Amino acid sequence: MNGRRDTEVRGRLPRVWGAREDEVRREYPCDGLLTGPTEEWFRAVSVAADRATVHRWLCQLKVAPYSYDLLDNAGRRSPRRLTPGADQLAVGQRVMAIFRLVDFAPDGHLTLMLDDPKGQRLFGDFAVTYAVTDDAPATTRLVAKLVVGGEDGALRRLRRPLLAWGDLLVMRRQLLTLRKLAEGR
Repeated sequence: MNGRRDTEVRGRLPRVWGAREDEVRREYPCDGLLTGPTEEWFRAVSVAADRATVHRWLCQLKVAPYSYDLLDNAGRRSPRRLTPGADQLAVGQRVMAIFRLVDFAPDGHLTLMLDDPKGQRLFGDFAVTYAVTDDAPATTRLVAKLVVGGEDGALRRLRRPLLAWGDLLVMRRQLLTLRKLAEGR
């Protein structure tokens, strides 16, 4: 890091990808949702679209995961058009099948908790905030902060790096797909 707060954080893969130093230091609604030992992971992209458009595409996560459809959407293609009503949010709604919406702000963020028992056995405890913020004229930052908890000790030390790399691959694809769709490409 070169000391500038707005520069991208480098050299911290797989826990940080695309996020800027100020984004890593910022507080998010997912902070404090998990107890016990936790790690924080960040993924971020810039999107050439206004915040409302990016947030509207983010709401599509209620419909599909927008990453590797063969792997995490039973082979069904995530919709390439906005689904009517997907932007009607309410706490408790299912998101990407294994998450529950626990907080949101219109054109601001979606905060989710992994609450599916099978998902928790596979991945441990996860809380995530997808935040959209203005970056420059007609440009939005889409930042995902994950708080990862669960097991402690030797199992965690072995499993967390693998989970971090796997999550990076999936969330990178997800954020790049959402960016492409929000930009109308």
